[in-house]
Amino acid sequence: MAQRHSIRWLRQVLLDALTLNRNFYEHSHRYPAAKRYAQGIVALAAVSHGLGSGLILLLYQPSLLQLGLGVLINIASVVAGYYLWTYAIWKLDTYVNPPVPPYRELLIPVGFAYTPQILNLLTVIPLFGRPITLALAGWTLLGAIAAVRAGLNIDLFRATLLAGVGFTLVQVGVGLVQEGVQNWVVS
Repeated sequence: MAQRHSIRWLRQVLLDALTLNRNFYEHSHRYPAAKRYAQGIVALAAVSHGLGSGLILLLYQPSLLQLGLGVLINIASVVAGYYLWTYAIWKLDTYVNPPVPPYRELLIPVGFAYTPQILNLLTVIPLFGRPITLALAGWTLLGAIAAVRAGLNIDLFRATLLAGVGFTLVQVGVGLVQEGVQNWVVS
């Protein structure tokens, strides 16, 4: 019975995160097990990205060690990106609008904003990979804007600015890591 309730709650969390439900993001840190679910979503997004990167690496016929390290590095880049993005948002807001909530409180709503990234494995579909990548990135950014707006209780313009700056840094960083791993495997 409790497991059925947890699955139903998780399904609702995913739906609320994907539909950018402002009320959900505003109160997400209050839900039971919210931290665990947000971290789980980031972990699933990282694994999805890592597996997709691994499938791409297979085209280069890597050694088993190169493949394994490449997947692990790509997974770690997404997790590190999540923490760095959240930290960048929090740090920028401390300069613009002190006092701000503790950094920990932003980890939950920004973690839920990663929900679209669970579908990252789909980016390996030939001809559709790049459009899917862009759609998921945009969807994640919109989720982060909703998360930042609710988490910091700020207006839409400032939430967009804060989330956008960090988003750009993370996208460039994760992209450079992925490209670096591919170049390492090819050489």
